[in-house]
Amino acid sequence: MGGNKVNFQKLMDEIIEKNKSLGIVPRLLLHSCCAPCSSYVIEYLSDYFEITVFYYNPNLYPDEEYALRSGEQKRFIREFKAKHTLSYVDCGFAPDEFYDKVRGLENEREGGKRCEKCFELRLSKTAETAKAGGYDYFATTLTISPLKNAALINSIGERFSGEYGVGYLASDFKKRNGFKRSTELSREYNLYRQYYCGCVFSKAERDNAVKAGG
Repeated sequence: MGGNKVNFQKLMDEIIEKNKSLGIVPRLLLHSCCAPCSSYVIEYLSDYFEITVFYYNPNLYPDEEYALRSGEQKRFIREFKAKHTLSYVDCGFAPDEFYDKVRGLENEREGGKRCEKCFELRLSKTAETAKAGGYDYFATTLTISPLKNAALINSIGERFSGEYGVGYLASDFKKRNGFKRSTELSREYNLYRQYYCGCVFSKAERDNAVKAGG
């Protein structure tokens, strides 16, 4: 499913319409990177799925940032009125898992090989957990970011779907003004919006850009 020409939104629409026609409300394990990114995704998908938000983000830095972002995620889930069941699972903070995965890639540019390894780490854990929990699908909010490669993320998701034998819900949540809607919901719920992706490397790169006036 690699390649930028794939219409991931159309593929998702087809899955949703098929399940609706069958009267099915599947169980979805949704990996979330943060509350703001999850806001639109949950608003959109909770009409069609029973969602468990899966918070596995060992890349976050520093520890206080993890606590802040996970706390905001839990608050949004408490306050959002979903049509179907909406729950939360937190894996806890295990930063060593991230540093082990990206060792040797510390000097990679943001968006490069280091990020790809980070996507693999988080999506493999999500797929493994979805399989163990008997979920119908797993997915990730990561594709809502205009700065992230949805085709790459979806190719990784499809790979782990095959490896673990659980359905993957391919996505490009930035479509249909998804990112714009996430900013609106962030304001509506007064969510903390971070200024960097999450890891120590992205923070340093963003801090340098800010100092340079970027």
